Amino acid sequence: MQNHGNLMGKIILIFIATFQFLWAESVEATLANTEVVQGNMAQLRIVATGNRAAFPNITQIGGSQVLGRHQGQSNSFTYINGKSESKHTTVLTLTFAPQQDMTIPSYSVNIDGTVYKTEPIKLKVTKSNAPQVSNSNKFSLLMRTEKKSAMVGEPFIVTVFFSLQNGVRLSENPQYNKPEFKGFFVKEVEQEQAYREGNRQVTELKYILIPQSEGNFTLEPATAKIGIADTSRRDMFGRFFGTVWTPIASNTINIEVKKKPEDTDLVGSFTIESTIDKQSIKANKPVNLTVKIEGEGSLEDFEFPNYEIDGVTVYSDDATVESNLLGGKLHSSLTKSFAFISDHDFSIPARSISVYDTKKAKVNDLEIPAYKIKVEVNKIAAPVLNTSDKGIVQTNLKQVDTPQNSVAKKEVEIKNVAWWMLVVAFVLGIFFMYLLRYFPIAKWTSNKSPFKESEALKILYAHMSEDMEAEMMVRKLYAKKNGDKSVIIDKKVLKALVEKYKNQ
Repeated sequence: MQNHGNLMGKIILIFIATFQFLWAESVEATLANTEVVQGNMAQLRIVATGNRAAFPNITQIGGSQVLGRHQGQSNSFTYINGKSESKHTTVLTLTFAPQQDMTIPSYSVNIDGTVYKTEPIKLKVTKSNAPQVSNSNKFSLLMRTEKKSAMVGEPFIVTVFFSLQNGVRLSENPQYNKPEFKGFFVKEVEQEQAYREGNRQVTELKYILIPQSEGNFTLEPATAKIGIADTSRRDMFGRFFGTVWTPIASNTINIEVKKKPEDTDLVGSFTIESTIDKQSIKANKPVNLTVKIEGEGSLEDFEFPNYEIDGVTVYSDDATVESNLLGGKLHSSLTKSFAFISDHDFSIPARSISVYDTKKAKVNDLEIPAYKIKVEVNKIAAPVLNTSDKGIVQTNLKQVDTPQNSVAKKEVEIKNVAWWMLVVAFVLGIFFMYLLRYFPIAKWTSNKSPFKESEALKILYAHMSEDMEAEMMVRKLYAKKNGDKSVIIDKKVLKALVEKYKNQ
Protein backbone atom coordinates (compact mmCIF):
# COMPACT_ATOMS: atom_id res chain seq x y z
CA MET A 1 0.00 0.00 0.00
CA GLN A 2 2.87 2.31 0.80
CA ASN A 3 4.44 1.79 -2.61
CA HIS A 4 1.05 2.36 -4.21
CA GLY A 5 0.71 5.62 -2.29
CA ASN A 6 4.19 6.80 -3.38
CA LEU A 7 3.33 6.05 -6.99
CA MET A 8 0.10 8.03 -6.77
CA GLY A 9 1.99 10.93 -5.20
CA LYS A 10 4.45 11.03 -8.10
CA ILE A 11 1.61 10.95 -10.63
CA ILE A 12 -0.09 13.85 -8.84
CA LEU A 13 3.18 15.85 -8.83
CA ILE A 14 3.66 15.25 -12.56
CA PHE A 15 0.05 16.26 -13.22
CA ILE A 16 0.46 19.45 -11.16
CA ALA A 17 3.72 20.35 -12.92
CA THR A 18 2.13 19.70 -16.31
CA PHE A 19 -0.93 21.72 -15.40
CA GLN A 20 1.27 24.56 -14.18
CA PHE A 21 3.24 24.49 -17.45
CA LEU A 22 0.09 24.58 -19.54
CA TRP A 23 -1.37 27.32 -17.39
CA ALA A 24 1.88 29.29 -17.84
CA GLU A 25 1.43 29.51 -21.62
CA SER A 26 0.91 33.16 -22.51
CA VAL A 27 1.90 35.98 -24.86
CA GLU A 28 2.57 39.62 -24.09
CA ALA A 29 3.60 42.64 -26.17
CA THR A 30 5.50 45.54 -24.63
CA LEU A 31 7.29 48.70 -25.83
CA ALA A 32 10.72 49.73 -24.63
CA ASN A 33 9.30 53.30 -24.50
CA THR A 34 5.68 54.32 -24.97
CA GLU A 35 6.80 57.79 -26.12
CA VAL A 36 9.58 58.52 -28.64
CA VAL A 37 10.82 61.56 -30.51
CA GLN A 38 10.29 61.48 -34.27
CA GLY A 39 13.52 60.24 -35.81
CA ASN A 40 14.34 57.88 -32.95
CA MET A 41 13.82 54.13 -32.94
CA ALA A 42 11.05 52.27 -31.13
CA GLN A 43 11.25 48.64 -30.03
CA LEU A 44 8.34 46.21 -29.78
CA ARG A 45 8.91 43.01 -27.76
CA ILE A 46 6.53 40.06 -28.09
CA VAL A 47 7.19 37.49 -25.34
CA ALA A 48 5.70 34.02 -25.81
CA THR A 49 5.81 31.50 -22.95
CA GLY A 50 5.36 27.90 -24.06
CA ASN A 51 7.17 25.01 -25.67
CA ARG A 52 6.81 25.98 -29.34
CA ALA A 53 5.90 29.50 -30.50
CA ALA A 54 5.14 30.56 -34.09
CA PHE A 55 5.11 34.32 -34.64
CA PRO A 56 3.37 36.11 -37.54
CA ASN A 57 5.48 37.64 -40.32
CA ILE A 58 5.38 41.33 -39.35
CA THR A 59 6.90 43.68 -41.95
CA GLN A 60 5.15 46.91 -40.92
CA ILE A 61 3.95 48.32 -37.61
CA GLY A 62 1.33 51.03 -37.82
CA GLY A 63 2.45 51.93 -41.34
CA SER A 64 6.17 52.08 -40.42
CA GLN A 65 8.50 49.51 -41.96
CA VAL A 66 10.22 47.04 -39.64
CA LEU A 67 13.94 47.85 -39.83
CA GLY A 68 15.32 45.22 -37.48
CA ARG A 69 14.17 41.77 -36.34
CA HIS A 70 15.69 39.52 -33.66
CA GLN A 71 14.38 36.34 -32.08
CA GLY A 72 15.82 34.56 -29.01
CA GLN A 73 14.87 31.74 -26.63
CA SER A 74 15.47 30.95 -22.94
CA ASN A 75 14.58 28.18 -20.48
CA SER A 76 14.05 28.47 -16.73
CA PHE A 77 13.09 26.08 -13.89
CA THR A 78 11.99 27.13 -10.39
CA TYR A 79 11.09 25.11 -7.28
CA ILE A 80 9.59 27.19 -4.46
CA ASN A 81 7.73 25.84 -1.39
CA GLY A 82 7.31 22.44 -2.96
CA LYS A 83 6.02 23.87 -6.24
CA SER A 84 7.98 23.54 -9.49
CA GLU A 85 7.57 25.56 -12.64
CA SER A 86 9.31 25.14 -15.98
CA LYS A 87 9.25 27.93 -18.54
CA HIS A 88 10.36 28.05 -22.16
CA THR A 89 10.28 31.64 -23.42
CA THR A 90 10.65 32.97 -26.97
CA VAL A 91 11.14 36.70 -27.49
CA LEU A 92 10.66 38.50 -30.80
CA THR A 93 12.12 42.04 -30.91
CA LEU A 94 11.10 44.37 -33.73
CA THR A 95 12.74 47.76 -34.37
CA PHE A 96 11.00 50.52 -36.34
CA ALA A 97 11.02 54.31 -36.78
CA PRO A 98 7.52 55.72 -36.11
CA GLN A 99 6.62 59.04 -37.69
CA GLN A 100 3.31 59.74 -35.92
CA ASP A 101 1.12 58.59 -33.03
CA MET A 102 -0.19 55.08 -33.51
CA THR A 103 -1.91 52.16 -31.89
CA ILE A 104 0.11 49.00 -32.32
CA PRO A 105 -2.42 46.32 -33.29
CA SER A 106 -3.03 42.97 -31.67
CA TYR A 107 -0.91 40.11 -33.02
CA SER A 108 -1.72 36.38 -32.97
CA VAL A 109 0.92 33.90 -31.80
CA ASN A 110 0.51 30.12 -32.04
CA ILE A 111 1.87 28.40 -28.89
CA ASP A 112 1.79 24.58 -28.86
CA GLY A 113 -1.20 24.53 -31.18
CA THR A 114 -3.20 27.20 -29.35
CA VAL A 115 -3.54 30.76 -30.67
CA TYR A 116 -2.95 33.62 -28.22
CA LYS A 117 -3.35 37.34 -28.95
CA THR A 118 -1.46 40.37 -27.68
CA GLU A 119 -3.18 43.51 -26.44
CA PRO A 120 -3.06 46.70 -28.57
CA ILE A 121 -0.55 49.32 -27.35
CA LYS A 122 -0.60 53.09 -27.84
CA LEU A 123 2.62 54.80 -28.91
CA LYS A 124 3.06 58.57 -28.78
CA VAL A 125 5.47 60.24 -31.22
CA THR A 126 6.55 63.80 -30.42
CA LYS A 127 7.64 66.06 -33.26
CA SER A 128 11.31 66.86 -33.69
CA ASN A 129 12.57 70.32 -34.54
CA ALA A 130 13.28 69.35 -38.15
CA PRO A 131 14.44 70.84 -40.45
CA GLN A 132 16.27 72.88 -37.80
CA VAL A 133 17.99 70.45 -35.45
CA SER A 134 17.96 71.33 -31.76
CA ASN A 135 21.37 72.11 -30.32
CA SER A 136 20.62 69.66 -27.52
CA ASN A 137 20.58 66.75 -29.99
CA LYS A 138 24.06 65.30 -30.32
CA PHE A 139 23.29 63.76 -33.72
CA SER A 140 20.39 63.38 -36.11
CA LEU A 141 19.31 62.14 -39.55
CA LEU A 142 16.99 64.15 -41.80
CA MET A 143 15.73 63.38 -45.31
CA ARG A 144 14.47 65.98 -47.81
CA THR A 145 13.30 65.89 -51.41
CA GLU A 146 13.07 68.62 -54.02
CA LYS A 147 9.73 67.23 -55.23
CA LYS A 148 6.84 65.43 -53.58
CA SER A 149 5.07 64.95 -56.90
CA ALA A 150 6.70 63.76 -60.13
CA MET A 151 5.76 61.90 -63.29
CA VAL A 152 7.04 58.57 -64.54
CA GLY A 153 10.59 59.02 -65.85
CA GLU A 154 11.05 62.47 -64.28
CA PRO A 155 14.19 62.53 -62.09
CA PHE A 156 14.40 64.30 -58.75
CA ILE A 157 16.95 64.52 -55.95
CA VAL A 158 16.63 63.19 -52.41
CA THR A 159 19.16 64.35 -49.79
CA VAL A 160 19.95 62.74 -46.43
CA PHE A 161 21.55 65.05 -43.85
CA PHE A 162 23.65 63.59 -41.02
CA SER A 163 24.21 66.25 -38.35
CA LEU A 164 26.72 65.95 -35.48
CA GLN A 165 27.15 68.42 -32.65
CA ASN A 166 30.60 70.01 -32.38
CA GLY A 167 32.67 68.47 -29.61
CA VAL A 168 31.01 65.04 -29.82
CA ARG A 169 33.72 62.46 -30.37
CA LEU A 170 32.72 59.26 -32.09
CA SER A 171 34.57 56.14 -31.00
CA GLU A 172 33.57 54.33 -34.21
CA ASN A 173 32.45 55.35 -37.67
CA PRO A 174 28.63 55.51 -37.96
CA GLN A 175 27.00 52.36 -39.33
CA TYR A 176 24.82 53.94 -42.03
CA ASN A 177 22.04 52.23 -44.01
CA LYS A 178 20.61 54.16 -46.96
CA PRO A 179 16.84 54.45 -47.41
CA GLU A 180 14.81 51.92 -49.38
CA PHE A 181 13.54 53.43 -52.62
CA LYS A 182 11.06 50.83 -53.85
CA GLY A 183 9.53 51.70 -57.21
CA PHE A 184 12.40 53.97 -58.30
CA PHE A 185 15.55 53.69 -60.38
CA VAL A 186 18.28 54.98 -58.03
CA LYS A 187 21.66 56.50 -58.77
CA GLU A 188 23.81 57.46 -55.79
CA VAL A 189 25.87 60.63 -56.14
CA GLU A 190 29.37 59.46 -55.33
CA GLN A 191 30.80 62.64 -53.81
CA GLU A 192 29.32 63.48 -50.42
CA GLN A 193 29.33 67.09 -49.21
CA ALA A 194 30.50 68.03 -45.70
CA TYR A 195 30.42 71.46 -44.05
CA ARG A 196 29.87 73.31 -40.74
CA GLU A 197 26.61 75.02 -39.92
CA GLY A 198 26.50 76.87 -36.60
CA ASN A 199 27.74 74.55 -33.91
CA ARG A 200 27.17 71.40 -35.98
CA GLN A 201 28.99 69.34 -38.61
CA VAL A 202 26.74 68.33 -41.48
CA THR A 203 27.26 65.63 -44.12
CA GLU A 204 24.99 65.44 -47.16
CA LEU A 205 24.32 62.23 -49.11
CA LYS A 206 22.41 62.71 -52.37
CA TYR A 207 20.39 60.21 -54.41
CA ILE A 208 18.88 60.64 -57.88
CA LEU A 209 15.48 58.93 -58.09
CA ILE A 210 13.58 58.17 -61.30
CA PRO A 211 10.00 56.85 -60.89
CA GLN A 212 9.29 53.63 -62.78
CA SER A 213 5.50 53.51 -62.48
CA GLU A 214 2.61 55.66 -61.35
CA GLY A 215 1.15 55.47 -57.84
CA ASN A 216 1.71 56.65 -54.26
CA PHE A 217 5.06 55.65 -52.75
CA THR A 218 6.76 56.06 -49.37
CA LEU A 219 10.50 56.64 -49.17
CA GLU A 220 11.53 54.61 -46.13
CA PRO A 221 13.87 56.23 -43.56
CA ALA A 222 17.63 56.21 -43.59
CA THR A 223 19.01 54.57 -40.43
CA ALA A 224 22.31 54.64 -38.60
CA LYS A 225 23.99 53.43 -35.44
CA ILE A 226 26.19 56.03 -33.75
CA GLY A 227 29.02 54.85 -31.51
CA ILE A 228 30.28 57.22 -28.78
CA ALA A 229 32.70 56.58 -25.93
CA ASP A 230 31.24 54.98 -22.80
CA THR A 231 32.00 57.63 -20.15
CA SER A 232 31.02 55.26 -17.34
CA ARG A 233 34.06 53.07 -17.94
CA ARG A 234 37.67 54.14 -17.51
CA ASP A 235 40.97 52.30 -17.62
CA MET A 236 43.76 52.58 -15.05
CA PHE A 237 44.99 55.82 -16.72
CA GLY A 238 41.59 57.49 -16.52
CA ARG A 239 40.81 57.08 -20.22
CA PHE A 240 37.34 56.09 -21.41
CA PHE A 241 36.99 52.74 -23.12
CA GLY A 242 34.06 50.86 -24.59
CA THR A 243 31.39 52.07 -27.02
CA VAL A 244 27.73 52.90 -26.54
CA TRP A 245 25.76 52.42 -29.76
CA THR A 246 22.66 54.57 -30.32
CA PRO A 247 20.29 53.79 -33.23
CA ILE A 248 18.69 56.75 -35.07
CA ALA A 249 16.42 57.11 -38.11
CA SER A 250 15.38 59.83 -40.49
CA ASN A 251 11.85 60.83 -41.41
CA THR A 252 9.89 59.17 -44.22
CA ILE A 253 8.61 61.00 -47.33
CA ASN A 254 5.45 60.36 -49.36
CA ILE A 255 5.81 60.74 -53.13
CA GLU A 256 3.01 60.91 -55.68
CA VAL A 257 4.01 59.61 -59.12
CA LYS A 258 1.78 60.64 -62.00
CA LYS A 259 1.38 59.11 -65.45
CA LYS A 260 3.06 60.95 -68.33
CA PRO A 261 0.53 63.07 -70.27
CA GLU A 262 1.84 61.46 -73.47
CA ASP A 263 3.83 58.29 -74.16
CA THR A 264 7.36 59.52 -75.00
CA ASP A 265 10.87 58.07 -75.09
CA LEU A 266 12.35 60.58 -72.59
CA VAL A 267 11.30 63.13 -69.98
CA GLY A 268 13.27 66.37 -69.64
CA SER A 269 14.89 69.00 -71.83
CA PHE A 270 17.41 67.60 -74.33
CA THR A 271 19.25 68.43 -77.56
CA ILE A 272 20.70 66.02 -80.09
CA GLU A 273 23.72 66.14 -82.40
CA SER A 274 24.72 63.61 -85.07
CA THR A 275 27.91 63.53 -87.14
CA ILE A 276 29.06 61.25 -89.97
CA ASP A 277 32.71 60.96 -90.99
CA LYS A 278 32.12 60.49 -94.77
CA GLN A 279 29.35 60.02 -97.30
CA SER A 280 31.46 58.67 -100.15
CA ILE A 281 33.50 55.51 -99.56
CA LYS A 282 35.02 52.55 -101.30
CA ALA A 283 33.28 49.20 -101.23
CA ASN A 284 33.37 47.36 -97.88
CA LYS A 285 34.85 50.31 -95.99
CA PRO A 286 33.04 51.55 -92.85
CA VAL A 287 31.02 54.75 -92.51
CA ASN A 288 30.95 55.94 -88.90
CA LEU A 289 27.94 57.74 -87.40
CA THR A 290 28.09 59.26 -83.89
CA VAL A 291 24.99 60.44 -82.01
CA LYS A 292 25.08 62.54 -78.84
CA ILE A 293 22.08 63.46 -76.66
CA GLU A 294 22.50 65.83 -73.73
CA GLY A 295 20.47 68.06 -71.45
CA GLU A 296 18.50 68.20 -68.21
CA GLY A 297 16.96 64.87 -67.21
CA SER A 298 17.92 61.21 -66.99
CA LEU A 299 19.37 59.02 -69.78
CA GLU A 300 20.40 56.13 -67.53
CA ASP A 301 17.76 53.64 -68.65
CA PHE A 302 17.28 54.90 -72.22
CA GLU A 303 17.82 52.22 -74.89
CA PHE A 304 18.92 53.81 -78.15
CA PRO A 305 17.26 51.94 -81.07
CA ASN A 306 19.55 50.08 -83.46
CA TYR A 307 19.63 50.49 -87.24
CA GLU A 308 18.54 47.69 -89.58
CA ILE A 309 19.28 48.31 -93.29
CA ASP A 310 18.80 45.71 -96.03
CA GLY A 311 22.10 44.53 -97.47
CA VAL A 312 24.19 46.57 -95.02
CA THR A 313 26.24 45.26 -92.10
CA VAL A 314 25.76 47.47 -89.02
CA TYR A 315 28.06 47.49 -86.00
CA SER A 316 27.45 49.50 -82.82
CA ASP A 317 29.19 49.98 -79.50
CA ASP A 318 27.63 50.28 -76.03
CA ALA A 319 26.25 53.72 -75.28
CA THR A 320 28.30 55.89 -72.92
CA VAL A 321 26.16 57.72 -70.33
CA GLU A 322 27.39 60.41 -67.95
CA SER A 323 25.32 62.14 -65.24
CA ASN A 324 26.19 65.15 -63.08
CA LEU A 325 24.46 67.52 -60.71
CA LEU A 326 24.69 71.12 -61.89
CA GLY A 327 22.92 73.81 -59.89
CA GLY A 328 20.89 71.17 -58.06
CA LYS A 329 19.62 69.68 -61.35
CA LEU A 330 20.48 66.40 -63.07
CA HIS A 331 22.32 66.86 -66.37
CA SER A 332 23.02 63.82 -68.54
CA SER A 333 24.74 63.00 -71.82
CA LEU A 334 24.62 59.88 -73.98
CA THR A 335 27.01 59.03 -76.83
CA LYS A 336 26.60 56.08 -79.18
CA SER A 337 28.50 55.16 -82.37
CA PHE A 338 27.53 53.05 -85.41
CA ALA A 339 29.57 51.66 -88.30
CA PHE A 340 27.91 50.79 -91.64
CA ILE A 341 29.61 48.53 -94.23
CA SER A 342 28.30 47.72 -97.71
CA ASP A 343 29.44 47.04 -101.28
CA HIS A 344 26.69 49.20 -102.85
CA ASP A 345 25.00 52.57 -102.35
CA PHE A 346 22.63 52.81 -99.39
CA SER A 347 20.83 55.31 -97.17
CA ILE A 348 20.91 55.65 -93.39
CA PRO A 349 17.27 56.38 -92.47
CA ALA A 350 16.16 59.34 -90.37
CA ARG A 351 15.35 58.80 -86.70
CA SER A 352 13.10 60.67 -84.25
CA ILE A 353 13.18 60.49 -80.43
CA SER A 354 10.23 61.97 -78.52
CA VAL A 355 10.79 63.98 -75.31
CA TYR A 356 8.19 65.34 -72.88
CA ASP A 357 9.46 68.72 -71.67
CA THR A 358 8.18 69.19 -68.10
CA LYS A 359 9.01 72.92 -68.09
CA LYS A 360 7.05 73.72 -71.26
CA ALA A 361 4.50 70.91 -70.75
CA LYS A 362 4.77 69.78 -74.37
CA VAL A 363 6.35 67.07 -76.53
CA ASN A 364 9.50 67.80 -78.55
CA ASP A 365 11.08 65.55 -81.18
CA LEU A 366 14.84 65.09 -81.44
CA GLU A 367 15.63 64.53 -85.13
CA ILE A 368 18.52 62.51 -86.60
CA PRO A 369 18.64 63.29 -90.35
CA ALA A 370 18.90 60.72 -93.11
CA TYR A 371 22.26 60.26 -94.87
CA LYS A 372 22.82 59.01 -98.44
CA ILE A 373 26.03 57.02 -98.83
CA LYS A 374 27.78 56.66 -102.21
CA VAL A 375 29.85 53.48 -102.55
CA GLU A 376 32.62 53.23 -105.16
CA VAL A 377 32.84 49.64 -106.39
CA ASN A 378 36.42 48.34 -106.68
CA LYS A 379 37.46 46.46 -109.78
CA ILE A 380 38.90 43.72 -107.57
CA ALA A 381 36.95 43.82 -104.33
CA ALA A 382 37.86 41.95 -101.20
CA PRO A 383 35.60 39.01 -100.28
CA VAL A 384 32.38 40.40 -98.83
CA LEU A 385 30.42 38.83 -96.02
CA ASN A 386 26.88 37.92 -96.97
CA THR A 387 24.20 39.83 -95.09
CA SER A 388 20.65 38.82 -94.45
CA ASP A 389 17.66 40.91 -95.41
CA LYS A 390 17.81 42.73 -92.06
CA GLY A 391 21.51 43.44 -92.06
CA ILE A 392 22.51 40.72 -89.58
CA VAL A 393 26.13 39.67 -89.89
CA GLN A 394 26.73 36.41 -91.73
CA THR A 395 30.21 34.92 -91.71
CA ASN A 396 30.02 31.63 -93.61
CA LEU A 397 33.32 32.36 -95.36
CA LYS A 398 34.53 30.01 -98.09
CA GLN A 399 37.91 29.91 -99.80
CA VAL A 400 37.84 31.40 -103.32
CA ASP A 401 39.47 29.19 -105.95
CA THR A 402 42.00 30.96 -108.17
CA PRO A 403 44.33 29.62 -110.87
CA GLN A 404 47.24 30.04 -108.45
CA ASN A 405 45.85 28.17 -105.49
CA SER A 406 43.26 25.83 -106.98
CA VAL A 407 43.72 22.20 -106.16
CA ALA A 408 42.44 19.39 -108.37
CA LYS A 409 39.65 17.45 -106.69
CA LYS A 410 39.94 13.72 -106.80
CA GLU A 411 37.48 11.04 -105.94
CA VAL A 412 39.06 8.23 -103.99
CA GLU A 413 37.34 4.94 -104.06
CA ILE A 414 38.24 2.42 -101.43
CA LYS A 415 37.44 -0.94 -102.88
CA ASN A 416 39.15 -3.54 -100.77
CA VAL A 417 40.84 -3.20 -97.43
CA ALA A 418 42.70 -6.17 -96.10
CA TRP A 419 41.34 -7.40 -92.74
CA TRP A 420 44.83 -7.51 -91.22
CA MET A 421 45.29 -3.76 -91.88
CA LEU A 422 42.23 -3.03 -89.74
CA VAL A 423 43.60 -5.17 -86.91
CA VAL A 424 47.01 -3.44 -87.04
CA ALA A 425 45.38 0.02 -87.02
CA PHE A 426 43.28 -0.94 -83.99
CA VAL A 427 46.32 -2.24 -82.04
CA LEU A 428 48.40 0.84 -82.91
CA GLY A 429 45.58 3.09 -81.76
CA ILE A 430 45.46 1.41 -78.34
CA PHE A 431 49.27 1.62 -78.08
CA PHE A 432 49.36 5.37 -78.80
CA MET A 433 46.51 6.05 -76.36
CA TYR A 434 48.59 4.27 -73.71
CA LEU A 435 51.67 6.39 -74.50
CA LEU A 436 49.71 9.64 -74.29
CA ARG A 437 49.22 9.08 -70.55
CA TYR A 438 52.95 9.69 -69.99
CA PHE A 439 53.33 12.86 -72.03
CA PRO A 440 52.92 16.26 -70.31
CA ILE A 441 49.55 17.73 -71.23
CA ALA A 442 51.03 21.21 -71.64
CA LYS A 443 52.98 20.06 -74.71
CA TRP A 444 49.82 19.14 -76.52
CA THR A 445 47.72 22.17 -75.71
CA SER A 446 47.60 25.07 -78.10
CA ASN A 447 48.60 28.56 -77.09
CA LYS A 448 45.53 30.58 -76.13
CA SER A 449 45.18 34.27 -76.68
CA PRO A 450 45.70 36.18 -73.41
CA PHE A 451 42.97 38.61 -74.51
CA LYS A 452 39.25 38.13 -74.16
CA GLU A 453 37.50 38.37 -77.51
CA SER A 454 35.18 41.09 -76.15
CA GLU A 455 38.22 43.20 -75.20
CA ALA A 456 39.90 42.54 -78.54
CA LEU A 457 36.70 43.64 -80.31
CA LYS A 458 36.76 47.02 -78.56
CA ILE A 459 40.45 47.55 -79.39
CA LEU A 460 40.20 46.59 -83.07
CA TYR A 461 36.87 48.34 -83.72
CA ALA A 462 38.56 51.76 -83.76
CA HIS A 463 41.03 50.67 -86.48
CA MET A 464 38.65 49.08 -89.00
CA SER A 465 38.92 51.90 -91.51
CA GLU A 466 42.73 51.84 -91.61
CA ASP A 467 43.52 48.12 -91.60
CA MET A 468 41.68 45.54 -93.75
CA GLU A 469 42.96 42.68 -91.58
CA ALA A 470 41.58 44.39 -88.46
CA GLU A 471 38.28 44.94 -90.29
CA MET A 472 37.95 41.26 -91.22
CA MET A 473 38.79 40.20 -87.66
CA VAL A 474 36.12 42.55 -86.27
CA ARG A 475 33.56 41.00 -88.62
CA LYS A 476 34.43 37.51 -87.42
CA LEU A 477 34.35 38.53 -83.73
CA TYR A 478 30.95 40.19 -84.15
CA ALA A 479 29.57 37.16 -85.96
CA LYS A 480 30.84 34.78 -83.28
CA LYS A 481 29.41 37.06 -80.60
CA ASN A 482 26.02 36.86 -82.37
CA GLY A 483 26.08 33.05 -82.21
CA ASP A 484 27.60 31.98 -85.54
CA LYS A 485 29.36 28.71 -84.60
CA SER A 486 30.94 28.32 -88.04
CA VAL A 487 33.40 31.15 -87.37
CA ILE A 488 36.96 30.12 -86.48
CA ILE A 489 39.24 32.72 -84.90
CA ASP A 490 43.00 32.37 -85.51
CA LYS A 491 44.35 33.05 -82.00
CA LYS A 492 47.84 33.94 -83.26
CA VAL A 493 46.49 36.51 -85.73
CA LEU A 494 44.16 37.93 -83.07
CA LYS A 495 47.00 38.26 -80.57
CA ALA A 496 49.24 39.99 -83.14
CA LEU A 497 46.52 42.49 -84.06
CA VAL A 498 45.71 43.31 -80.43
CA GLU A 499 49.40 43.74 -79.60
CA LYS A 500 49.68 46.08 -82.57
CA TYR A 501 46.86 48.41 -81.54
CA LYS A 502 46.29 47.99 -77.78
CA ASN A 503 48.51 50.95 -76.79
CA GLN A 504 47.32 53.31 -79.52
